[in-house]
Amino acid sequence: MNRRTVLKNISASSLAPLLPLSFLPSVISEERKFLHSVCRWCYEQYSLEELCDIAKDIGIHSVELLNPSEWDTVLSRGLKVALSNGSSLGITKGWNDLKYHGKLQGDLLEIIPKAAEKGIPQIILFSGNRSGITDEAGLENCAIGLDPIVKFAEQYNIHLVMELLNSKINHVDYQCDHTDWGIKLVNKVGSSHFKLLYDIYHMQIMEGDVISTIKNNKAYIGHYHTAGVPGRHEIDNTQELNYPAIMQAIAECGFNGFVAQEFIPAGPDPVKSLREGVRICSV
Repeated sequence: MNRRTVLKNISASSLAPLLPLSFLPSVISEERKFLHSVCRWCYEQYSLEELCDIAKDIGIHSVELLNPSEWDTVLSRGLKVALSNGSSLGITKGWNDLKYHGKLQGDLLEIIPKAAEKGIPQIILFSGNRSGITDEAGLENCAIGLDPIVKFAEQYNIHLVMELLNSKINHVDYQCDHTDWGIKLVNKVGSSHFKLLYDIYHMQIMEGDVISTIKNNKAYIGHYHTAGVPGRHEIDNTQELNYPAIMQAIAECGFNGFVAQEFIPAGPDPVKSLREGVRICSV
């Protein structure tokens, strides 16, 4: 498969381009219909330099969830940063609360041009915890705060993705905890540069029906994260999700973005676990 064939197939997809075409590698393996990434925080026992070497050896294309100070370490080793951290406010203080808009907007206005300069295509966002804010008010507040930022991101061809997280176990009170709520927000914002980060682990916990949800809402999803349920560990046969079938569904949707491993290795050899996770997700 040469670059011309790849670009022709991508342009024919109703979802293309989820990412700038310049960000795609010159050749994409026929085995892999999408690209692979790994989340930095899951492998903190290794230096970032060591993780880059591990990723390259496995065939992973990207190390993600990095701060700007870490970008060059990854980029200089020939890897991508598929998804960057955004605001320093983190997960609990987000776009659903008007009092945080000033800080959030300031952080994004600063990081978006820098990401564009480095060829980093996506930045992660969080709704924040409810803290008494209704779902309706949270939607409205998010849309108000995001509107100027998304317009700014469009100018730089940067994509913003809001992560779907479970509020049952890991992130109690988080507002963007169901796909339907996230879809309503994407529609309210109304830009191809704002989509959802569909975390398979989190959404299995909250609502299940993963494959149907992905297929029915493919146009709303810009990025994927993996982890085993229960426990957020390896995605092998020790857990309940059928990841090969899920990955096949994602591929059949024409997705040309990144699937990132975000499980916490429980086995004795984290590198072996990561290698196996990528193998399972290569369809």
